[in-house]
Amino acid sequence: MARQRSTIRDVARRAGVSVTTVSHTFSGNGVVNPATQARVRAAAAELGYHPDVVASGLRRSRLGVVGLVLRPAVGEHPEHVSDVDYFPRFAGAAALTCLEHGYALMLVADPTVPGGPVTAYACDGIVVTDPVADDPLVAYLRSSRTPYTLVGADVNDPDDPWVVDIATPEITDRVLDHLTEAGATRVALVTGCDPIEWNAATEQRYRERMRESGAPELVVHALELGGGEAGMQAADDLLALPDRPDGVYCQTSDHARGLVDRLLERGLRVPDDIRVVCGSDADRLRATEPSITAVDLQPEALGRQAAAGLLRQLEPGLDLTVPDPQHGRIIERRSTARRAV
Repeated sequence: MARQRSTIRDVARRAGVSVTTVSHTFSGNGVVNPATQARVRAAAAELGYHPDVVASGLRRSRLGVVGLVLRPAVGEHPEHVSDVDYFPRFAGAAALTCLEHGYALMLVADPTVPGGPVTAYACDGIVVTDPVADDPLVAYLRSSRTPYTLVGADVNDPDDPWVVDIATPEITDRVLDHLTEAGATRVALVTGCDPIEWNAATEQRYRERMRESGAPELVVHALELGGGEAGMQAADDLLALPDRPDGVYCQTSDHARGLVDRLLERGLRVPDDIRVVCGSDADRLRATEPSITAVDLQPEALGRQAAAGLLRQLEPGLDLTVPDPQHGRIIERRSTARRAV
């Protein structure tokens, strides 16, 4: 037989107080002196009682839970997230920021996917990383007036005020400058296919820079979920050009690792023949030989900014400051070194 759960009335009887006093003790409403609060909490612990947080949240129209939707990696292939340094670091920093202010951060699935979980609808607000073009989730959040923060702009609505700036053009400039300083004169771009700001704005700024300098625009698109094989194919495509590049900006770590492996397999020397920079740092770039220069996207700082932006919407009077990220810090490794490092 299932054990019957203790009720608020049981706690009130055990503590010798009214039901209202028990309620105020756990809700923070009203005034209950510390000694009485301690007696109520002790009685609750003895009985194994805890308040119904869902019912309480419904009464207050708030559960104290912030949802995090990782786009576009989370979908049919959630395992992809565990292979990328950026997402765990981002989520951890965002979770700690929420926790410091009495909220929990929960990784949730996109509730607009047909047949998908709808847990996100119960959250007080949603953080969305890398929203895609014509994103149905963003459309829902706007129409329902659900508080939200986007990490990376909506490519169809760049003026949305609830966006954490990821400084893509600035980062692109720093990478291209770094490759030039390393001796590259013909720089190619290997970018993803997902319709997100990181891909679109990187390609746009790259093409602008090439036109300004009179250099050829060498762009290869690789499927994000293609992993290392897509990076290898990108290398083959670049080496098939009549005038191959001597520098490559490859945005994702899987692609960069596959690209470098293929270059070495084809007899090219990195960095002597081709210099390579990856747009997002990861363990696999530090461990490979040669190690691959990468951009530190500052995921912890972005996670704190995203959480802070949402918490300020939920509690407009909240005194909350977080540091700005140092956008585009380049971690130089062997793949762009003019001498061994």
